[in-house]
Amino acid sequence: MALGIMLQYISDFQYYMDKYGDPRTNPWFLMSSPFPTLLICLSYVYLVKVLGPRFMENRKPYELKNVLILYNFLQVVFSAWLFYESMMGGWLNHYSFRCQPVDYTENPKAIRMVHACWWYYFSKFTEFFDTVSFNVFPKHKSRIMLLQYIGTLHIIIM
Repeated sequence: MALGIMLQYISDFQYYMDKYGDPRTNPWFLMSSPFPTLLICLSYVYLVKVLGPRFMENRKPYELKNVLILYNFLQVVFSAWLFYESMMGGWLNHYSFRCQPVDYTENPKAIRMVHACWWYYFSKFTEFFDTVSFNVFPKHKSRIMLLQYIGTLHIIIM
């Protein structure tokens, strides 16, 4: 009985996503269903809270300073490009700062903003590496909570 209810819920949810989802983004990575995103997030939590600490329990911290410098540099470049795309795709050209209706057309300006939104969404997954890296640098674990707090505020503000 419980399995039947769960399968019906999943079927109803998939119907809702197919009916009301944006058809322009359906073939894009992570856009056809929320389940891959859910799986990635649950795997991330398991890695950071269980597997990572258990793996590093009796090991010395890894020396990944250069990797982290490169990662941070690439994140800055990615964020700058994303800011540029969001400005040029709408906010500096034709978007209203009060209330902008969603443009579901194939208009190049609308598609550019949809792409910028998708890359912003994807950037949240690239930022998972920050917290994962703190598992291999145990002396920096106190910063994890602060980064998670800032990241949550960032999403709420946006």
